[in-house]
Amino acid sequence: MSTFLRGTMVLMGAVFLSKLFGFVFRIQFVRIAGEEAVGIYSAAYPAFIFFLSLIQLGLPIAVAKITAELYAGKKHAEIQALMRKVWKLTWVSIILFGPLLYFTVPFVATNLMENAAMSQTLIIGLLTIPIAAFSGVLKGYFQGLAKVEETAWSSLIEQFFRIGLVTWLLPYVVNQSSPAATAAAAMTMALIAELVSFLYLWWKYKRVKTIKENKVNYPSSPILQIALPSAGSRLFGSFTWFLEPIVFIKALSVAGIGAVAATNLYGMISAVFIPLLLFPAFIPYALSIVLVPAVSDARARSNRSMLQERVSLAMRVSAITGCFAATIFYLHGEHIVRVLFHVTEGKGYMALLAPVFFFYYIQSPLHAILQAMHEAKAAMMNSIYGGLGKLFVMFVLASQPGVEEKGAILAIGFGVCLTSFLHMATLRQKKEAGIGFTFFALPYLLFIIVTILRPVIWPLGEMPWLADSMVTAALIFLGLLVFGQLQISDVRLLRKLIKKT
Repeated sequence: MSTFLRGTMVLMGAVFLSKLFGFVFRIQFVRIAGEEAVGIYSAAYPAFIFFLSLIQLGLPIAVAKITAELYAGKKHAEIQALMRKVWKLTWVSIILFGPLLYFTVPFVATNLMENAAMSQTLIIGLLTIPIAAFSGVLKGYFQGLAKVEETAWSSLIEQFFRIGLVTWLLPYVVNQSSPAATAAAAMTMALIAELVSFLYLWWKYKRVKTIKENKVNYPSSPILQIALPSAGSRLFGSFTWFLEPIVFIKALSVAGIGAVAATNLYGMISAVFIPLLLFPAFIPYALSIVLVPAVSDARARSNRSMLQERVSLAMRVSAITGCFAATIFYLHGEHIVRVLFHVTEGKGYMALLAPVFFFYYIQSPLHAILQAMHEAKAAMMNSIYGGLGKLFVMFVLASQPGVEEKGAILAIGFGVCLTSFLHMATLRQKKEAGIGFTFFALPYLLFIIVTILRPVIWPLGEMPWLADSMVTAALIFLGLLVFGQLQISDVRLLRKLIKKT
């Protein structure tokens, strides 16, 4: 168990750094670019991810899996042949889909997003996609070789350059009279950062020793047999995200809000409130990565007690994370947004999002446990139902005059809850996991109690946001001890693990 926890702690630190740099980038971007430019960039970004998923065709996942198998068998010549074939397949995909996507950009911007000014940002995003596609292949290669540090460093380098360019260069190119030009400039800076990250990966790739043997030809069929199914899953996820700003803007237009104003609202929600709520998710995300091999190992040994112990610990940590995050964001979220992002709009958004995002923090570990227990298809279907449910509820609620963007926020929460509860219902059928719907009950009850009592015990807003949040966190900590969700032995174990790590 200590090995499982120590691995989680190390990974948690790496994910925290990546999340932190990404968060700093968003803060700087929102502060400098302005509301309308942020809206255009945020609405265009899901389309960029969908286009990238289409061109990648799941090849990075196939590269990682096949490279790991060949490396274990010391078949170095075949690894080189694999990479030559994947480079060709990536070029074919770019040549095949690139022009098609280029000609769809005006339709996406004008007809779907109802904002022709978005075209420039989308086109620059398209120029970024070949670089990102090749970077993905290289990351898959290094993951197959178990050289995680290369991919970690490439991500950090990319974030460093994005932060630096937005902080020191974007202020000189911000065009207050043309938010579209500002959004396009920000996408150009993302392109530069992606290029630097790719060059680092390419340099590391060229330093890997190659075997001078007769060239062998690796067939395409084994690559595509792995790549295409994984591409289908990722494509659907990115497609529902691509539809999100479209449904949001269309629904608000039905309610009588113009496309530009709707784009600004979407930018505020997706670039300010959602990233802030997602920031603590690095803890359950790290757990979810470690859980797959940990649960698989316990099942392979037929060790039911170890399996239940690992599942129980992971879900307890995730629920406690959700309790801290939901409570602090519910009580102090708007204050934090004002201080960090310099945004004063969106009053009441955090109060709607925080209570339901508690269930987001338990979602990724639940998904990982289902994967490890050979329920990957059920986990994928649960996510599909959640995504479709979110889009349907978003259109129905956001199109109502007087409800509008708050309806969209409620729909986001509905999607989170639906997916999480479907995961729990699926896992509950697996008796060996020993988990049901009760593991989150006490942490969620504590969230409700603290949100009611905290303003009574100490009025909100009388101290700086950090000190105010620390008082709330202390109350949660005491409540967790009283409810038996945290024990003194847990604190001792955590200190011991930190020292070893």
